[in-house]
Formats: sequence, C-alpha cells, structure tokens
Amino acid sequence: MIKILLVDDHAVVRMGLTMLLNNHPDMTVIGEATEGNEGIKKALSLKPDVVIMDLSMPHGKDGLAATAELIQQMPQLAILILTMHDDEEYLFRAIQAGASGCILKSAPQDELIAAIQSVAEGNAYLHPSATKKLITEYMETLKLSNMDSYSLLSVREKEVLTLIAKGYSNKEIAEMLTISVKTVETHKGNLMEKLQMKTRPELVAYALKKGLLGYGM
Repeated sequence: MIKILLVDDHAVVRMGLTMLLNNHPDMTVIGEATEGNEGIKKALSLKPDVVIMDLSMPHGKDGLAATAELIQQMPQLAILILTMHDDEEYLFRAIQAGASGCILKSAPQDELIAAIQSVAEGNAYLHPSATKKLITEYMETLKLSNMDSYSLLSVREKEVLTLIAKGYSNKEIAEMLTISVKTVETHKGNLMEKLQMKTRPELVAYALKKGLLGYGM
C-alpha cells in the first residue's frame, strides 16, 4: 500500500485526488496540507511514501521550497510535483530541489496513477513534454562541453547508469549484477559525482541522450 500525503492549497483538488487515490487498491491518502510548512510537518510525522506537492501555493511556503527542505530532512522521500505550468524553468527548478517527478494537473488519471507508482518504487517520472525539454537542454549543455564525462565512468558504473535509467531499483540492479545493494549505491554515487548530477531524472535524460536505452533524440 502506497501511503500518500497531499499538499495543495485548493480544497477541491485535494478532495478529488483523495477520492481517486483511495479508490485505487494499492494507494491510500494518509494526510493533507494546504501549504509547504504544514506539508513539511505532516510529512515528518506521518512518514508517507509519496508526497504530491502543488508547485504554486501563494500562502505559506511554496512547493519548490518545501520540496528542497523535505529532501534535506528525508532524503529517501519521493515527491511528485503537481503543476499547471508546462514550462522548462519550473521543471528544472523542481528537479534541482530534489523532486522525484513532475506531472501536469491536466494529465489523465491513469498517468497520475502511473507516476505515483513509479516514484514510489524509487524511479523518476516526467511527463512526455518535460522529458523532451530535459533531453534537449542536456544536448545543448553537452555540445558546449569539450570533454564527455561519460569517458570518466568505469565499465561497472556505465552498467549501473544504464540499469538506473531503465527504471530498475538498487536491489534489482544488485541482483542482476551479482553485487550488494551497498556496492550499487557506491557506484551510483561515484557516477553521479563524475557526471555532476544529483537526481534520477537527470541520469535518465543523460542516458537517453547517450543512446544507452536503445533510443534517443
């Protein structure tokens, strides 16, 4: 059962999401908050698996600030940003804050359910247009670089990067490569440092650009 905390300043939105998610057999809404500060307090006390965080909340702390603070205190927490803004500025700021994913408020119900399941499993989730924008941005960034950091990765780090980008959890990667979870985490930390990345969405975009998934832009 995926335990979910809703943080949104609109009561109607929270009501609709609660009804939708509580009707799903594998999900339950364990709490609600109307702004970032309240969301932080409830997340710390209720310990949800996933926080659905509204990006724009005019009263109190906004979604980006709340996300950044929560990730500092609960690094393993999955935060799914819910926004009406299909804008790359908001997308990159959400990723930099530590969010596990970003989805539009206009997204179909099935897409929202899939996004929650994905981030709850430790994966990244970005809506399609966001993925394209992220990849485009990294392509432009890499064009400006004189050295491809990919060459700095060891063979094992490249294997771990590919499997992370394909959506496998640390435990699954450990089993596939016949190594410990701790070793996977070490490889992941090393490759993220070499690539100067902090989040799974960044790794996914990079892997797509490199063609590690068999397709790319």
